[in-house]
Amino acid sequence: MTAPRPAEPCDEDLARLAGLHGVATSYRPSPDRTVTAPAAAVVRVLTALGVDAGTPQAARAALAARERELARRLLPPTVVQWSAGGDHGRTAVPAAVAGLPGGTRLEVGTEQGETRASTDRQDVLDGLPPGVHTLTAVAPDARTARAHLVVAPPRLPTPAGRSHGLLVQLYSLLSHRSWGMGDLGDLAELTAWAGRTLGAGFVQVNPLHAAVPGAPTDPSPYRPSSRRFPDPVHLRVEDVPEFGHVDAPDQVRALRERAGRLRESVLDEGALIDRDAVWELKREALELVAGVPLGPGRRAAYCDFLAEEGQALEDHATWYALAEAHGPDWHRWPAALRDPRSPQTARARSELRERVDFHSWLAWLTDTQLTAAQRTAREAGMPLGVVHDLAVGVHPGGADAWAQQEYFAAGMSVGAPPDAFNARGQDWGLPPWRPDRLAASGYEPFRRLLRALFRYAGALRIDHVMGLFRLWWVPQGEPPTEGAYVRYDAEAMLAVLVLEAARAGSVVIGEDLGTVEPGVREALRERGVLGTSVLWFERDWEGDGRPLPPEDWRADCLATATTHDLPSTAARLTGEHVALRDRLGLLTRPLEVERAEAAADTAEWLEALARLGLLPGAGGGGDSSEEAEIQAVHRFLLRTPARMIGVWLPDGVGDRRPQNLPGTWDQYPNWRLPIADAQGRPVTLEDLAASPRLRALMEVLRG
Repeated sequence: MTAPRPAEPCDEDLARLAGLHGVATSYRPSPDRTVTAPAAAVVRVLTALGVDAGTPQAARAALAARERELARRLLPPTVVQWSAGGDHGRTAVPAAVAGLPGGTRLEVGTEQGETRASTDRQDVLDGLPPGVHTLTAVAPDARTARAHLVVAPPRLPTPAGRSHGLLVQLYSLLSHRSWGMGDLGDLAELTAWAGRTLGAGFVQVNPLHAAVPGAPTDPSPYRPSSRRFPDPVHLRVEDVPEFGHVDAPDQVRALRERAGRLRESVLDEGALIDRDAVWELKREALELVAGVPLGPGRRAAYCDFLAEEGQALEDHATWYALAEAHGPDWHRWPAALRDPRSPQTARARSELRERVDFHSWLAWLTDTQLTAAQRTAREAGMPLGVVHDLAVGVHPGGADAWAQQEYFAAGMSVGAPPDAFNARGQDWGLPPWRPDRLAASGYEPFRRLLRALFRYAGALRIDHVMGLFRLWWVPQGEPPTEGAYVRYDAEAMLAVLVLEAARAGSVVIGEDLGTVEPGVREALRERGVLGTSVLWFERDWEGDGRPLPPEDWRADCLATATTHDLPSTAARLTGEHVALRDRLGLLTRPLEVERAEAAADTAEWLEALARLGLLPGAGGGGDSSEEAEIQAVHRFLLRTPARMIGVWLPDGVGDRRPQNLPGTWDQYPNWRLPIADAQGRPVTLEDLAASPRLRALMEVLRG
């Protein structure tokens, strides 16, 4: 690679080159402000995309080559066709196809094995079934191009009727059967109870992706080893059918006793949830269970799973087997093992066959319990069931980053540029997908990821859904300020998302909080993707800045009072969230200023609730307690047209503590707290089911 490019010369060439590769040389954090991306960052981002722009001469050469390539290209790597639209109910011809030279012959090979060909574009494209097909174009001058043709429904169906449900971090939901943290058995119990007793339509959980192993494990569910496969730490061991046939009574008894002590330490002794201890215990138990042969039916189901998941599962299990021997960061493995397709890796896979099979089996067990939890939810009358969460990315040293190296941008990390809330920007430590490689593959990694999640998801929440449009890439070793936006083919990403969700009959919710690029929410709404609206942020920002009246809220959203990254409703109402940040030294202004601002914000909302008659006792006579105020907040949500209303489960018992406090690491026990009451006492699933306070809150939504 040539020497680093100076910042000054050839700015125009660099900007043109960057634009042709989807790299933005500037962005607008607000309508009245434009920020220029550093030239050095743009050069490094282009390098990660395989483009040499390290000198003015290299940039000019790369620009000329790119312009020649685009001038000769008949089709982009992936073409999107929405399966309805146009006049008289005919399919609208994609712009990439409409722009082909006259007389170009088209041939489509469908997923179903059908082939059709013609120079009549409309004739070839009309009536194609949904799927990812092959499109070949042969121009009159003999130029030929082959592309992936994604045919998707124009939008996802609108959820039938309104529904309300619960939002919970699964690990925090302990029962008297948990082994130290909430598990899939607890999830099934919660959905069965909430659906049958509370009339809930869904339960939303945190990402259950497979974590990076090794102690201490990163407790964040948003930085997983793999998004494709779930984490076996969530297994309810006793629900594995073979567990009952383990012929080691003393060992089983000892495991149960240790599980009881681990559970009691959290529920009775104030200990934090210890994911590493939970997994060590469950791993020992599952090693015993693995010695019990599967019955014929179970063996057949496992073999079907292996065949369906194929190479992806083998890679996943191989990474975990190799991590046991060489550590959890594949960059530190012997050089030959860093390549999942090397002969040495194939040999290691063969030598570690038992461990590879063990980790494949764990993935299957977890998949079956996830499927069972969704089935339980639907049998309880939930129209949606379990809402799963898709994290933005994966750990750079984990299984996905190893197995799919060709799709990730080496030396880059996803983050966010500086904004009003974080002047230094953010680096999330997650390698981004390369948009060019995704497009060349017909978005195969994204398709397979979605298909795996939709197998057991009644709905899918996509964290930072704006990432379907663009992501802020930060070169490794640089601060987040020294990054640049890289654009993705949002139409193709949305088409794949709509295609897979429609096939599964699932709803999609985009987390679109914070600064959102103009046009993004409109594009999502057009395709039937719901947004996310949090009460405290919904103000008339284009008018007087006061709380947005409920009738002015958007309908196509999940409306909530808070999220896992925000203060609980009780903490916000009492101002305890400000006191917590003060104790941890996180305030950037004097305590009195922060406290006064928070109190004024809360008072304004309480005034709005009282004005609408939603707060009993406000203005004299009656109860205006914290519990009544939390109920009033949710009455307000019920007044909005939102199609889904979510209740943060800890709000049902007055929990004061956030599950995650952004901007902290060791200062606060992020992702390790059980649900607790207003006094900080842990509350079990059984306690929740018997809680008059939670029932009263949910009755508000049933009204």
